[in-house]
Amino acid sequence: MDAPRLTSAERVVFPDAGITKGDVADYYRAVARWLLPELVHRPLSLVRCPDGIASHCFFQKHHAGALGEHVRAIRLQELEGEDDYLYVDDLAGVLELVQMNTLEFHVWGARVDDVEKPDRLVFDLDPDEGIAWNDVKSAARQVRDRLAHVGLRSWVRLSGGKGLHVVVPLRRSADWGQAKAFSDAFADAMVEHAPDRFVSTASKSARTGRIFIDWLRNARGATSVTGWSLRARAGAPVAMPLSWDELGRVRHPGAFDLRKAMRRARLLRRDPWTGLLRVRQTIPASID
Repeated sequence: MDAPRLTSAERVVFPDAGITKGDVADYYRAVARWLLPELVHRPLSLVRCPDGIASHCFFQKHHAGALGEHVRAIRLQELEGEDDYLYVDDLAGVLELVQMNTLEFHVWGARVDDVEKPDRLVFDLDPDEGIAWNDVKSAARQVRDRLAHVGLRSWVRLSGGKGLHVVVPLRRSADWGQAKAFSDAFADAMVEHAPDRFVSTASKSARTGRIFIDWLRNARGATSVTGWSLRARAGAPVAMPLSWDELGRVRHPGAFDLRKAMRRARLLRRDPWTGLLRVRQTIPASID
């Protein structure tokens, strides 16, 4: 593959860490083996920061010809008509998006060959300020165990912020309405089981001292940050997939920045999400 053209490689995009646009491109090349299986062939939303994170960044979900020849378009129905969304097939597309100052990659829970049938659910655990990291980890295990109780295996990811994602792969049999209804009911069941720990509404006042279990990622058109994506935040943190065993050894939610993630990618011998793509499970009829 001929390397896509990269201009302004010396521009600093993470001022506190001294990380340049060229460093970002090098990062995505270095982690491509682990990044691409979770990223390709899915409608994407991007966070683009033309002048780095200290200036204006914006969210983009629609395709534009200027993004690059390896950035693909898919026509999707919206509430008011249709529009072209974007996706990539390979590293060339990723690097063309980096050329266009993309830092973050967010993906649909469905693939472009059947966007109406989700193949995963994401429960985003977003703790209120002051909640201890060990309590967030314990909450993720609680979600895992409850999912297992209804017959669903799950995997875990650092969000690159202060929380965790619990990810559930699915066979492509249910539609978005079914996925959303199950996710809503599951989150409510978690709140009913542990009302002092969880809340399932986005209201800031209701979240005081609790962990918001954000199930709204599981609606058509919603996205969640993909594994190995940088976050457009101070320190260049990374959304990092982990095994459940590894989670216990992670001392804080920002454990991986760009440089530590590159080192992990170089030393990693086994995907921490081994088995996820082979699981054939469906949304259960009941959460009891």
